[in-house]
Amino acid sequence: MGRGFALFAGTAPEIIQASAREAEALGYSSFWVNYPGSTDGLSALALAAEETRQIELGIGVIPLHTRGPDSIAEGVRANALPLRRLLLGVGSANPKALGRMREGIAKLRSHLAARLVVAALGPQMCHLAGELADAVLFNWLTPEHARRSADWVRAGAAAAGRQPPRLFAYARIALGSAAYNKLLAEGARYAGIPAYAAHFARMNVKPEETAIAAQSPDAIPAALGKWQGAVDELVLRAITGNDTVEENLALIRAAKP
Repeated sequence: MGRGFALFAGTAPEIIQASAREAEALGYSSFWVNYPGSTDGLSALALAAEETRQIELGIGVIPLHTRGPDSIAEGVRANALPLRRLLLGVGSANPKALGRMREGIAKLRSHLAARLVVAALGPQMCHLAGELADAVLFNWLTPEHARRSADWVRAGAAAAGRQPPRLFAYARIALGSAAYNKLLAEGARYAGIPAYAAHFARMNVKPEETAIAAQSPDAIPAALGKWQGAVDELVLRAITGNDTVEENLALIRAAKP
């Protein structure tokens, strides 16, 4: 199972740059940022691209209901993101999420020779991702539910007569009490989003129960071991207490492949 590292796109540039360099040096497979709307994740990812040479670069994910395929393609080109390393993630909120995703993937393929990653929570979107995507990104889920979601994706791929896409999962990782408190706050925000509220109800867990929360670096390897075999690559979404370079580098080193 591969291992990726992810940061909030609004993180200070020096943290993104230092973290991307360290992740590549330590053998992580991919480096990701999100697309929160208030910050252009494509520009944030470009900071990582400038500091690295081989590691895959993921954006997880751009919402198609707020930014269309033409604009996304323009943003990729404007930021000179390397297509051979790019994992271009897209998602969509309801209503009409499935139709928007199907149309958006087709348009993006006509614009860019990049691997397209579909954000999927429920069975219908997982099935669609299996039909169309190069990769799938799960979010806020347990290893057990990741395996169940993977089955939905594989069923979609089988129905379309194609090989299953690559499976990624975002897992929040927090080290220490201050980081754990921030994890709880972020989980509460997501739980207020209807699609995620349904997602947590489907799993019958609280948001923080999907995360890796450790009081010391020594506890991280055992927590990571529970994910073995659930997906092709586990992407560790960093949550730190004070958002410093040192904290993020310590987290990258503690969770290194």
